[in-house]
Amino acid sequence: MIQKDSSAVEEFRRVTGAALRAIAERDDITVTFAPGQNTGQNLGQSSLSGGDARLPMPSRELPASEVAQIRGEADAIALRLRHHDAALHQRETPAGDVARGVFDAVEQARIEALGARTMVGVSENLAAALDEHCQQCGYGRITERENAPLAEVIRLLVREAMTGAPPPPSARRMVELWRPNLDDRVYQDVARLARLMNDQGAYAKAVRQLLTDLDIDVGAEEASPAEEESESEGDNSQDELNQGQGESGAEEATDSAAAMEGHEAEEGEDGTDSTAADSDTEMRGEGGEDDPGRPGRPPVDARHNIRNEPAYHPFTTEFDEVVDAVELCDADELTRLRQLLDQQLSSLHAVVSKLANRLQRRLMAKQSRAWEFDLEEGLLDSARLSRIVINPVIPLSYKREKDTEFRDTVVTLLIDNSGSMRGRPITVAAMSADILARTLERCGVKVEVLGFTTRMWKGGHSRERWIAGGKQTNPGRLNDLRHIIYKPADAPWRRARKSLGLMLREGILKENIDGEALLWAHNRLIARPEQRRILMVISDGAPVDDSTLSVNPGNYLERHLRDAIEWIETASPVELIAIGIGHDVTRYYRRAVTIVDAEQLGGAMLEKLAELFDEDASSARGSGARRGPATRRAAGGRR
Repeated sequence: MIQKDSSAVEEFRRVTGAALRAIAERDDITVTFAPGQNTGQNLGQSSLSGGDARLPMPSRELPASEVAQIRGEADAIALRLRHHDAALHQRETPAGDVARGVFDAVEQARIEALGARTMVGVSENLAAALDEHCQQCGYGRITERENAPLAEVIRLLVREAMTGAPPPPSARRMVELWRPNLDDRVYQDVARLARLMNDQGAYAKAVRQLLTDLDIDVGAEEASPAEEESESEGDNSQDELNQGQGESGAEEATDSAAAMEGHEAEEGEDGTDSTAADSDTEMRGEGGEDDPGRPGRPPVDARHNIRNEPAYHPFTTEFDEVVDAVELCDADELTRLRQLLDQQLSSLHAVVSKLANRLQRRLMAKQSRAWEFDLEEGLLDSARLSRIVINPVIPLSYKREKDTEFRDTVVTLLIDNSGSMRGRPITVAAMSADILARTLERCGVKVEVLGFTTRMWKGGHSRERWIAGGKQTNPGRLNDLRHIIYKPADAPWRRARKSLGLMLREGILKENIDGEALLWAHNRLIARPEQRRILMVISDGAPVDDSTLSVNPGNYLERHLRDAIEWIETASPVELIAIGIGHDVTRYYRRAVTIVDAEQLGGAMLEKLAELFDEDASSARGSGARRGPATRRAAGGRR
């Protein structure tokens, strides 16, 4: 029986760390305890980075449920260190966003099943941690299949096949929503995974077959046969095969592989565009006429006609939706998610608050009063006092206060709500948006927070209609858009604060179609009355929608994004900024920054905005007026 005092908490932490190292069979692992980080779908509130493992901080009361949960997350980390080959997993990981999410989740199920089958205590701890994870994600409240994350459903089904344990009570309804829609081939693949769980390599190949039977585009898997056939044609074919299997090698695969992978292979150099265009020409049909009546779309660029590329268009917009965040979640769950966001804010609040205060000081300095000097009347200028004493009637010895011009401004944050943002990136994005909204509101700058994703995985109703209609060639965008309004520009932060917590609900995060989302946010800004309009995009990858890319040219979504960006940057009064999380957005946006770690997001957002306002101040300074010393100090000294 654990005694509920500080010494017992320290003992619990020591024993838990020792157990983690023992199960992992690693003495070099450093175990630390910190406030919950909600870092990913597989490890709940724990994280593993190199030889450092982080676990949630236990409370002083040490309730039994919390003890089991923390032990379960520690056991999950230990088993991953013991049974997981990261290099092998990296080589076999598919390129598609949805496929990658399922692949990672099913691998985590394998790792945990290996421990659960041999250690009863570990099995109980893992079950407790999994149940807590499902409760925090709100899986028990899911009533529609489209809101159930496919990766988690498959993970629970594979876990059930390997260990015989049913899904936790908080996720059973979610799994049952999917069971009738999975055919016999999927269940046969799941049974095969249970037989191969001790061989990670064979298991990974079986997971690829499972993804194929789930009708999920695996990208890199399609490239492998072409590379294997070319093995006898040159000494460099093996290098190409190795590059095609890794994430970084996707950009140097063959043209046919690039057309299948679609979203990473053609993101970079101008030299690949013409090759992609040739591939597009082969794949396109006579359809795909542009719809000039769609509001907010940039004009069709002449180079599309020159290169004979199909114009971007949605197959149907009937199932698209623009929805307020409060409509996607009941009030109780929204309150719980906001409380979870507040807990996360405590770990980042100190650093970002300093940056927010610095931005506030800059903005307030821009709105402060300046002085006009060398006037014939006004207040006596103390710097000219000696001149006044010598000759009291000398002119130009007075000054007058003058209000500096500060343009009315609105800022829109457009946040990628794709599945790859799950975990720490979307949590930090929500926290940064929350802090930025509060900071700018204090400075009289209005802030709008928007998100973009899709309603369903694998195309949704749009794809179903396309299939029923005979599967026309080049159907265009083949998924149902979901654009979310977390905070309208005119709503005060206190009224919208709960809505920002919705980003932490995993069922929200699905595919990302950036081009249309960018134009949607742009059109909302254009309708605003403010003089200055700033649009900041936060994303962690290129546009990805497996349903669309599987039946259109591989660069279809990326090309539309580039067109939308070029149009806004060259023909619109909206000032566009982009921040990429682990993704080089400087290839798309003229004013952009790429960060490696999500923890840098808050600082990057505030710094880019500060640069914008500094540029505005520099260009707007009038001639003949000197700024006062307080204004000079506050406006200068950029980092």
